[in-house]
Amino acid sequence: MLQFRRIVFSIAGLLTMAAPAFAGKLAIVIDDFGYRPQTENQVLALPAALSVAVLPNAPHAREMATKAHNSGHEVLIHLPMAPLSKQPLEKDTLRPDMNSDEIDRIIREAVNNVPFAVGLNNHMGSAMTSNLFGMEKVMQSLSRYNLYFLDSMTIGNSQALRASTGTGVKVIKRKVFLDDTQNEADIRYQFNRAVQLARRNGSAIAIGHPHPSTVRVLQQMIYSLPPDITLVRPSSLLNEPQVDTSTPQKNSQPPRNPFRGVKLCKAKKPPEPVYATRFFTVIGESISQSTLVQYYQHQWQGWGKKD
Repeated sequence: MLQFRRIVFSIAGLLTMAAPAFAGKLAIVIDDFGYRPQTENQVLALPAALSVAVLPNAPHAREMATKAHNSGHEVLIHLPMAPLSKQPLEKDTLRPDMNSDEIDRIIREAVNNVPFAVGLNNHMGSAMTSNLFGMEKVMQSLSRYNLYFLDSMTIGNSQALRASTGTGVKVIKRKVFLDDTQNEADIRYQFNRAVQLARRNGSAIAIGHPHPSTVRVLQQMIYSLPPDITLVRPSSLLNEPQVDTSTPQKNSQPPRNPFRGVKLCKAKKPPEPVYATRFFTVIGESISQSTLVQYYQHQWQGWGKKD
């Protein structure tokens, strides 16, 4: 029996040494595709597990989405959404005050402009994604296209995960922005941070942009990932557990006041009280002046006169 256990443990040890254990999955998405084909083609030359997000109204949107798909890359729609800050907006930017029909139209046209897309993530969007009512309309629309939603997490209180409840839309979240600055040392630091988060949590999603400095860092680092980290597409993380850290919102649209605009009726001044003595005086005067009373009074006075 002891010898059998030794054999089992020896085989298990050999299997452990032979098969690399992947402690973490790392997904990298490069946003803003469709404006700079020259740099974007360098991104498409990187491993196919790298994914790209295409702006639907960019001049080269259809071209770059098709190239990415043909190169084996996963394609997302990079849909503009309203930010809290004041800045120029892309055409057809989603806003919280849009009705469902307008949101449906924008998403439908985005799907048509970005062929082969399997997911959608937000471009900017701090005002839109933090609005529960607005994001519920987005999720209802996405459910018609079988698209997942990658939350770029441009604001901590994003309502995307909460809004997806009951729609069947899968939501995953960005953990790291690679290139808040275009300094290569900073980008390398953020890349390593994404690796650490993937190792610690089991998976992580990093988002970058097709800047020349970002492309150079990816060309250097993506081929030398640690053996316990594997590069994956975002769609392979759809069943990973997601934690909702947002603050609940009952409804972002204030209820309409049904009395708004209605003038209030002013109470009239109450009549002065009528006292009992005054009441009987008025009644007495009315009776004494009646025709019947005056007739009998005249007859009574006539009885005392002689012919």
